[in-house]
Amino acid sequence: MPFELPPLPYPYDALEPHVDEQTMRVHHDKHHQAYVDNANKALDGTDWADRSVEDVLRNIDQIPDDKRTAVRNNAGGHANHELFWLIMGPGGGRGGEPQGELASAIDDAFGDLGSFRDTMNQNGVTRFGSGWTWLVWNGSGLEAYSTANQDSPLMQGHVPLLGIDVWEHAYYLKYQNRRPDYLAAWWNVVNWDEVARRYEQARG
Repeated sequence: MPFELPPLPYPYDALEPHVDEQTMRVHHDKHHQAYVDNANKALDGTDWADRSVEDVLRNIDQIPDDKRTAVRNNAGGHANHELFWLIMGPGGGRGGEPQGELASAIDDAFGDLGSFRDTMNQNGVTRFGSGWTWLVWNGSGLEAYSTANQDSPLMQGHVPLLGIDVWEHAYYLKYQNRRPDYLAAWWNVVNWDEVARRYEQARG
């Protein structure tokens, strides 16, 4: 079954003032839709057309050479954005701090929540050009790093738990070239409940 654009799980203006309504409309309706359309086009007629996006990305090296770059960029963009919309949220899940086992794991891996945020932000600020800054489950513990363009941690066999989009289309309308300001503000909209759910699922 072809990939589909998932509906945004909250109103476009739900993350104001930290992520603005206009950015959310363009980001979800235009950018993410383009990744879906282009991924479907690239996979059409192949044995991978009916596979999940996770399967496609975990097996990116098996995609035919003439389609691999398009699939990497667009299926990666689809998977990354599916996660991105869900790990943000309004209301009770907004901002705050992680709880329970996720909080303990972050403390163990990074020292404390502040150090974790600093690491994530620094990885995002220093990512040259476009990309993402990630918290992943690497099979044995938590790890933070950044990737270029729409590359997904799934390509490395890792499970993405939290990812912040540092492409300019994610922040430029509100923050212009001030990527550090965007990253600092972004933590006000993180949905820790969803990140914790992903963490528990990844650990099995």
